[in-house]
Formats: sequence, structure tokens, C-alpha cells
Amino acid sequence: MNQTIDSIYRSHSRRVLATLIRLLGDFDRAEEALHDAFSAAAQQWTEETIPANPYAWLVSAGRFRAIDHIRRRTRFNAAQADIADSLYPEGETMEIAESNEIEDDMLRLVFTCCHPLIPAEAQMAMSLREVCGLTTEEIAHAFLIPAPTVAQRIVRAKNRIRSAQIPYEVPDKTELPERLAQVLHVIYLVFNEGYSASSGSAIVRADLSAEAIRLGRLLLQLLPDAEVAGLLAMMLLQDSRRHARADASGDLVLLADQDRSLWDREGIREGLTFSARAMAAESVGAYALQAAIAAEHVRAQTAEDTDWQRIVALYDLLLVANPSPVIELNRAVAVSMCDGPAVALSIVDRLLGEERMGRYHLTHAAKADFLRQLGRSDEARESYVTALSLCQQAPEQAFLRKRLAELEVKTRQ
Repeated sequence: MNQTIDSIYRSHSRRVLATLIRLLGDFDRAEEALHDAFSAAAQQWTEETIPANPYAWLVSAGRFRAIDHIRRRTRFNAAQADIADSLYPEGETMEIAESNEIEDDMLRLVFTCCHPLIPAEAQMAMSLREVCGLTTEEIAHAFLIPAPTVAQRIVRAKNRIRSAQIPYEVPDKTELPERLAQVLHVIYLVFNEGYSASSGSAIVRADLSAEAIRLGRLLLQLLPDAEVAGLLAMMLLQDSRRHARADASGDLVLLADQDRSLWDREGIREGLTFSARAMAAESVGAYALQAAIAAEHVRAQTAEDTDWQRIVALYDLLLVANPSPVIELNRAVAVSMCDGPAVALSIVDRLLGEERMGRYHLTHAAKADFLRQLGRSDEARESYVTALSLCQQAPEQAFLRKRLAELEVKTRQ
């Protein structure tokens, strides 16, 4: 039963939270209500009594318990009574039906986190906390910054929402374009955490990837923008390879070694359609270019068929549209396939001069791979050890240990 509830928590908790925030009007109160609801489920549910609609049950239970807490406070006053009554009118049924309004709660939450009155860095941190459910430590790892800094940003963002009375809503269509960039970035980060979890025992978090794709589809209906299509295309094309990214034991499988028969052909077809739509636009943005790069990979029948020259050219355009050291690192991998590991190594060495990239395990892992290919085993071993010390995802840790073991075997030979 505990496993069942854990599974429901993973698949439903963020949407339950989003709805509770709308109903209760307060992030902290909603988070407390979420945990109360799952606590109640653990006490009341049995295999025979699991509700047909767990989401609705949890929302109702969480809201009921939140109001119950308000009414039990020792310094209860008329204002709090009004709040309680407005949240849960007398006689209202505990059951909440699925509706389009509830379906939109996650998108409302994203737009609330991305309100212009909230500083950009706080928008990202709060979105990952509230939309993805990541811990402050996981968010800190994603942004390569200290955990206390993340916690402070989230607290300040919640205080700003409360003090400015920022509405929990999807804005009018006339206001969508000015908020679009931040909302797309949030959905992108949600997908990235799902596609490659920053920590834990699994490579992917399929629930987050699926939620990001769902939000992308919903946003495209609201605003048929080329960059929205580009982001949706990128997510579909990347997600199409999900089942091939790990073997039966859960170990990481590199792109070149993946069984391409496991790729989702329907997802690829849909992704390529959206990618073509995004690239045909008058102005081609960063997400469209990322989708175009993903498209090159899925078009290749084998790893050897990959057009790395075109991928490098697309990365060059992407760096103009969105200068980023992480994109430069990805470009370095493509460069190594065209011009060799020595040229790629010079790029990575320059990137390691940046403090943030020096704390990023994939920078050191890439350097180690290039050094290994160049036969510089001792230096490669040192970089693998550094990458391993910074990595927090179990399958990636196992992969790095495997690389180290292979180096040891080669050295003894």
C-alpha cells in the first residue's frame, strides 16, 4: 500500500499542489495541505478503498484539513473565519471533478512563478521547487550555486507573491508574449530534470517529462508561436529516445550505443513536424535550433550516419541566439566528432576557467573522455575522479566508475 501511495505521490503531487495553491491562495499553506492529504491517504486508504479519482480525493482532503487548521488556531478572529468560509462553504461536497480548469492549474502555477514582479533567478528556483518538486539541494546543483542562496530566492519570491497579491492565473492573450520567454524557460527546465534527473537512482523522471510536454501542448494552443512549437518539438524528439537511454539494469547507455529500434517513432514523427514548423518561421529562436539539433540525431539510421558538421553549424547559430557555456560544452562534443578530441579539449579547458563550469560534473567528464581518446590516461583518470565527486545521479556515477575501471585495465596492459 505504501508503494501505491508513493507512486500516486510521484504522479499526482505537483498537480494536487497547483490546485491547492489556487484554492487556498497561499504557497506555504498549500504545501502543508498537500502533506496532510497524503498523510490522511496513508491512514485511510486500503487496496479496496483507493478512490477512483485519487487526485480529486487528495485535493478535497488537503483543502478540508487546511481550513480545519485555520479554525483550530488559538487566536482565531473574524477575518480568518471569513477566509475559512470562503475556501470551503458549508455543505460543499468533498468531491472535485476533473475539469479543464483543474487541467490548467499547472500552467497557472508556471505563470505565477514567472510574474514580472518576481526576479528572474527567483522565478526559476521557485518553479523548480513548486512545479518539479525538487529540493533546494537539487536546484542548487542544477544552477551550480549554494543551497542557501536557492532557499533565500524561494522565500523572497513567495513573499513577493503574497505582498504584491500576484494573481494565480494565466494572463490575457495580449500579455502572453511578454511573459513567454520565462514560461518557456521554466517548461524547458522541468523537461530537463525529467529527461536527465539531477540526482537520485534513475536516469529519467518520466512524470516530469510528460508534464512538461503536456504544458507545452497547452501553451501552443494558447499561443501558436514558433518558439513554443520549437520547444515542444525538442521535448518530443528528446523524449522519443527515453526507453533506449538505460539498459535492463538501469545503467546509462550513450547515444552512439542506443538500440534505435526502441525509439518512439510516433514521437519522432510529431517532433519533426513541429521542428519543421519552427524552423520555417520568419525568426528562428533558440528552442527551434535545439529541436533542429535533436532532429539530426533522430534522422540518423545509425550513429555513423549522424551529420556532425551540420550539428556543429546549428550549435554555432544556437550560441548566437543563446550564448551559454553549457551549450559550448555540448558543441565541444560535436566538434570532437568532426575535428578530433584535441580541438574539443581546448574548448573544454577554456570553459573550465569559469567557476560555474568548474563545478559542473559533465565538464570534467567531457574532458576525461577527450583525454582518454588522446591516450593521456593519467590526466583522464584525474578528470573522471573529479567528475565523479561532483555527480549526484547514481547511473551517471556508475558510468564514470566503469570508465575509471576501463582505464585501470588499460594501464595494467
